[in-house]
Amino acid sequence: MNLQFSQNAGLYIHIPFCVKKCLYCDFYSVTDLSLKPRFLKALLREMELVSQEGLCFDTLYIGGGTPSVYEYDEIDLITTKAFQSFNILPDAEITTEVNPGTVKFEQLGGYRKAGINRLNIGVQSFQQKNLDFLGRIHTENEAHRAIEDAHRAGFENTGFDLIYGLPDQSKQDWLHDLNKAVEYNPAHLSCYMLTYEKGTPLHSGLKAGRVQPLADDNIRALFETTIEFLEDHGYFQYEISNFARIGKESETHVSRHNLKYWTRAPYIGLGPSAHSFIEPQRYWNVSIVDKYIEAIESGRLPVADREVLSEEQQLIEGIYLGLRMTRGIDLVWFREKFGIDFVETFKEVISDLGRRNYIEVVKNHCALTRQGRVFLDSITSMFVSRNVSDAEAKI
Repeated sequence: MNLQFSQNAGLYIHIPFCVKKCLYCDFYSVTDLSLKPRFLKALLREMELVSQEGLCFDTLYIGGGTPSVYEYDEIDLITTKAFQSFNILPDAEITTEVNPGTVKFEQLGGYRKAGINRLNIGVQSFQQKNLDFLGRIHTENEAHRAIEDAHRAGFENTGFDLIYGLPDQSKQDWLHDLNKAVEYNPAHLSCYMLTYEKGTPLHSGLKAGRVQPLADDNIRALFETTIEFLEDHGYFQYEISNFARIGKESETHVSRHNLKYWTRAPYIGLGPSAHSFIEPQRYWNVSIVDKYIEAIESGRLPVADREVLSEEQQLIEGIYLGLRMTRGIDLVWFREKFGIDFVETFKEVISDLGRRNYIEVVKNHCALTRQGRVFLDSITSMFVSRNVSDAEAKI
């Protein structure tokens, strides 16, 4: 499946509020909803303060947190201000995330009128036992209702988030969720493996022995099951955790915004903890909503810190992000970017992985095979530890 990559910029807006923190989530959010009015005012002001660097934007993504804690008129204020403050193209992909526990049918209709043309629904599971374990505020019935309401409201471009790899999860349990998902014929599915991030309640439970993680072999089996099942049901895997429905030749249904991160396109992040990237510089906002608001109310940008990526850092990112994509590393781009031949420079690693059928070089791309995708992190480490220093010396 050929993907079209745009080097136009992406705009990300982080809404830092949740009704309740999920037990697995380490994204920044707070449950003090009384801050919503001040934050919204500060966010609109941040848009005025941020330099656009002459960028054109073809995606806008409102994430969180839980954007659907805001009503449609408030989301309309955000999208309207974004179009006033940034050069957003007329055919831009405009996405918002919604939580089935906070969104209602009337909101969804209002979101469409506010310019939202893509909806990402945080389903996570269609089974109540899994939702309870993850600490989600919605029920399985609310998950179904949110999807049905989205369709009634006229959203055709919908995506669902699902999580697998829960303790004691069987193949049959996971197939139940996948089957329920594809019955709704979503344009996009993100299937994330459960991770125990430091600082989360699930991580504490893991350390204390209250939570027993699923065995690695079982997780790998679920990963392979995901690919096989979704391919059989008309979806193609374009990134390690992301699948798009196969449509007409001009329709790929990929998340155009998420492609910005994986292809190292420029993006601007607004809101607390949001990151921005304009090569070779990355910078990020403060991660405390009160400090974020105070900075903007004082007329200052809420930037916490910034870094200029070295050639070596860019090289490592190019390898890791390229291998996350099922199309792999673009060898022509790699040579033009770093001035080195990827296959020649990393021939020993590629040869070793090729013998194990974990990697292949086809049509100017070096990509992980289906078997190799299971070992993405360890394979990336092989490139970094064995050869990056040699490659860096050739740049």
